[in-house]
Amino acid sequence: MNNFVLMATVIREPELRFTKENQTPVCEFLVEFPGIRDDSPKESLKVVGWGNLANTIKETYHPGDRLIIEGRLGMNMVERQEGFKEKRAELTASRISLLDSGNATAPGPLSPPLDEFEPVDANGGTDDIPF
Repeated sequence: MNNFVLMATVIREPELRFTKENQTPVCEFLVEFPGIRDDSPKESLKVVGWGNLANTIKETYHPGDRLIIEGRLGMNMVERQEGFKEKRAELTASRISLLDSGNATAPGPLSPPLDEFEPVDANGGTDDIPF
C-alpha cells in the first residue's frame, strides 16, 4: 500500500491545466517541509491533484498556506537541459486539509474527514500488524 501523509507549506501558486483527451482538471503546486535534522535544508516536493480536487486546490490554496496532504508518492524520470535524466518524487494528492493560511484567514479542514479508519480497540481487538 502506498499511502503518504505530509505536513508542508505551499511555496508556488497552484497551476491548473486540463488533459487533452477529456479535459480532466489537473493542478500542480510546490510545497516545502523541514529536513530530517534542525540544521538540514528544507526539502521541496511537487504535489498534483486531479478532477474536483484540482479545482479546489486552485481556488483555495496559496503560497504560505500550511497543509496536511494525503496521497500516493511516485517517482518520475525527468529530462534535464544538461542532457541527462533525473528521478523526481511527486505526491498525487487524494485529500488536503488547511492548517494555517498564509493570508491570515481562519484555518480549518477543507477535505472531508477520513471515514475509512475505525477507532483502535484498546482492549485486545484484532489487528493485522504482526508485532
